[in-house]
Amino acid sequence: MNYEQKLLELIKKNERIIILTAENRAAMRNLPALIGDRFIDVGIAEQTMVGMAAGLALRGRIPIVHALATFLTMRAFEFIRTDVGIGKLPVKLVGAVPGFLSEANGPTHQAIEDISIMRGIPGMNIFCPSDEVDLLIGLEEVIENPDPFYIRYNNMQSSVEHETKFEIGKAEVVFEGRDVVILTYGILLKQAVEATEILKLEGKSVGVINLRTLKPIDKELLIKTCKNSFLVVTLEDHFITGGLYSILSEILVEEQIICKVLPIGLNNKWFKPTLLSDVFEYEGFTGEAISEKINIELDKANYQTVQYLF
Repeated sequence: MNYEQKLLELIKKNERIIILTAENRAAMRNLPALIGDRFIDVGIAEQTMVGMAAGLALRGRIPIVHALATFLTMRAFEFIRTDVGIGKLPVKLVGAVPGFLSEANGPTHQAIEDISIMRGIPGMNIFCPSDEVDLLIGLEEVIENPDPFYIRYNNMQSSVEHETKFEIGKAEVVFEGRDVVILTYGILLKQAVEATEILKLEGKSVGVINLRTLKPIDKELLIKTCKNSFLVVTLEDHFITGGLYSILSEILVEEQIICKVLPIGLNNKWFKPTLLSDVFEYEGFTGEAISEKINIELDKANYQTVQYLF
């Protein structure tokens, strides 16, 4: 089953669901012919689409809107904040080609501050599946939730066997580990797993956590992880400012926890507009590059001397 088929299944089960798009049909080209007037294409008019979605939500519908992530979260931000956020309407915002998935596009089309923007809206939740399987596992619960949601759309193939149980605000523990734990979301789960395999061959105990929802985030698990790990790594295709690293830092300050944290993300720069595999290589997000960064950080922290304290 793919995203389009899952949407159709949910539409047939729930007559309240309405699909809207701002000329972004790539993931659901067959739906218009199948659902008729429950599919609305507004053209390249993201603000109009969000305002329309808010009106539909006020009349008892569940609008699922689709647009390129960068234009949805930035061009239509005021409408999302004011029309959807203040009223806490059940509008689901699906952002296409977020983060590195924008690959060959330049800075104007790179949504690498979308998490930061959306999490600042009170009541707005955020779902960042690691692949299409992960997306489908959580989609029904997210759509049926009464609160607004921003969804980072992801149709990549799965690199792990996912837990089929999904709960908003609960992360998926892919691997357990105590020396290093990599926290990630979205497409970089695959690279996190690759880095873990390299580090495990070196004798290190490495864990990987797929956060799934960044808001609400699995605060309890993050606190436990930070208290019981030598090094915690945040890995994201997003600006370091405002994303997962910022979220974790806020939690650590609030809970007064001291923890070694290595942020791996985009540090005040746009990524090179090239094919996805080349983006990983050029920007240092391959499994090998990630493992090297982690080893450098462990060396700086004198890891070999203190690891036996844990």
